[in-house]
Amino acid sequence: MSLLGLDAWQQRLQAALDESGLAARDRLHLASLELAQEKKRWQTLAMLAVAALVLGIVALLMLSFALLVHFWDTPQRQVVAWVLAGVWLFAWAVVVYGLLSAARQSRPLLALTRYELQRDWQEWRQRKQSPLASSKDAARH
Repeated sequence: MSLLGLDAWQQRLQAALDESGLAARDRLHLASLELAQEKKRWQTLAMLAVAALVLGIVALLMLSFALLVHFWDTPQRQVVAWVLAGVWLFAWAVVVYGLLSAARQSRPLLALTRYELQRDWQEWRQRKQSPLASSKDAARH
């Protein structure tokens, strides 16, 4: 095999396979890290949303109840009831706006992994298009 020059070709092929395996492992590791970060972010958002919902409802109910009790024997109780309804509606609108803006700020899933895979694909296509340049690079190393 060495007389035909196949040893060098076999070594280059083995090196390319080893490098490809390492690159694939690195890309999978990057994807798993990104998925873990995204999962943690969604868990945090869900927990905060539930906590904000529960605490907000309790606080607003207690405030509404206190205000209605305070103004019950006065002629302003209808005005207070309508003002409370308006405040509840405004608070709901603010929460919906915050939720929508938080949802829009999310980055695309696996963005870094896709970027790395795209770079790998472009490098591979460049090497495929110019085989003389890649063989010269291999000869230098």
